[in-house]
Amino acid sequence: MNTPAPNPAKIIRPPSQWDKSLDRGFIWLTRFFALAIAGILLWIAVQVTIQAAPAIQSSGLGFIFESTWDPVKDQYGVLPQIYGTMVSALIALILAVPIGVGTALLLSENFLPLPIRTVMVFLVELLAAIPSVVYGLWGIFVLIPILKEVGGWLHSQLGWIPFFNTPLAGPGMLPAGVVLAIMILPIITAISRDSLISLPPELRQASLGLGATRWETIFQVLIPAAISGIVGAVMLALGRAMGETMAVTMLIGNANNINISILAPANTIASLLASQFAEASGLQISSLMYAALILFLLTLLVNVLAELIVQKVKRI
Repeated sequence: MNTPAPNPAKIIRPPSQWDKSLDRGFIWLTRFFALAIAGILLWIAVQVTIQAAPAIQSSGLGFIFESTWDPVKDQYGVLPQIYGTMVSALIALILAVPIGVGTALLLSENFLPLPIRTVMVFLVELLAAIPSVVYGLWGIFVLIPILKEVGGWLHSQLGWIPFFNTPLAGPGMLPAGVVLAIMILPIITAISRDSLISLPPELRQASLGLGATRWETIFQVLIPAAISGIVGAVMLALGRAMGETMAVTMLIGNANNINISILAPANTIASLLASQFAEASGLQISSLMYAALILFLLTLLVNVLAELIVQKVKRI
């Protein structure tokens, strides 16, 4: 019995020395790029720390807990700015997370015809392309007049609650938080949608085959399976909200005090840097760099926390 001759096209040849060299070169190139990113991050941190050294020596850790920012007397503290940074980012997350995850579900679960979903995906991505200053101008001329009415109602009806114990007279924490929510919405939506789409279709089919309804499948199977990606999206959005500058500077009011009311003016670290760095001199420059270092550490902490949460959720 004659055996057929092997097809030359199907013969697997061992890699040549040239192929092995290319593979090794590619590995070392990717290692170099990874180390370069880490090196750039470390270089930025070192340079900011060097510039902040006079303020660190002058104020120490008291800089974080002081509320006075007075360039005339060379008294500096960023507690109100840290408070404003965290609260404005928290308001943005409270508003953006439900909308972003809901939009991701709408775009990934075939609730709408494909042409409409395609247009919505484009519109969501377009939000990320709008410049920050445009968001700020829109907030000044459109959002603040609307929120004045809403804030007036909240103050008159719920003024006994500390969060609404001041009227909204113009720029304040709430307009900044709403605009931040709009700005981080594409991050949450896009990453959450990718996490949901990448799930194996067998999960949906198995859940529906066992008698679960569509909503039970979404909330009890799909979202838990994609929770690591959703949590990662939320934490990345938090980092973006904490570091946003121009739109927040135009809308938050730049008041260096702590007020528990979200209708009152406030300030953030990024807004402080943007509004004062151009005219700063002497110890004020070093204090601003110290504030920048604190913001750098806060965003680094958020990203490390996000990675830890994602890894923990994956193990569960």
